[in-house]
Amino acid sequence: MIELNRVTKEYAQRHGRRTILREIDLSIEKGEHIGILGRNGAGKSTLIRLLAGSELPTSGTIRRSMSVSWPIAFSGGFQGSLTGLDNLRFICRIYEVDYLSALPFVEEFSGLGTYLKEPVKTYSSGMTARLAFAISMAIDFDCFLIDEVIAVGDADFQRKCRMEIFDKRADRTGILVSHDPHLMRQYCTSVYVLHEGTLHQIPDINEAYEFYARVNATF
Repeated sequence: MIELNRVTKEYAQRHGRRTILREIDLSIEKGEHIGILGRNGAGKSTLIRLLAGSELPTSGTIRRSMSVSWPIAFSGGFQGSLTGLDNLRFICRIYEVDYLSALPFVEEFSGLGTYLKEPVKTYSSGMTARLAFAISMAIDFDCFLIDEVIAVGDADFQRKCRMEIFDKRADRTGILVSHDPHLMRQYCTSVYVLHEGTLHQIPDINEAYEFYARVNATF
């Protein structure tokens, strides 16, 4: 289970502090597929980072009794001067995963070929995303955080990504941030709308989209 209890997140700005998330309560059971809707700037990515543990809440608590991925395809943790293979080796060491067992999957899935032996700082953004996604899938997590990454790469690579996340790992917990109504309906068992720092659970997905459209009509 992942449990958020009265989680608030604030950031210091030039003219004071801005509250992004306000006293969020959320419980996610093993095997659930949660969708989160919200306009740009609503705090969706902030919530994902809090769930991942890459940021801490200003107040409130987050408890995790299952392993949680970093945001899928997040490449901010790469060391640019290291090669793709060296970054894989380093990440595997952190998560206590056998590097040699993960390597064949990363080589095949990323499709980077000899570039895996080149420094990541020489990669294009698309190549970096391919590496990040491949490494994300090579680590066996109980819960995957999916933050608007299905559109990386060409159509074939997107299909590979969807199959890895939504088909092969259908039994895992998933938390999806997306504006794609088809993907939400296909994948998610429940949907939340993040609006003005508050997380609203809407039991029916169609109703969730109606609420989302209504509260954001003035933006």
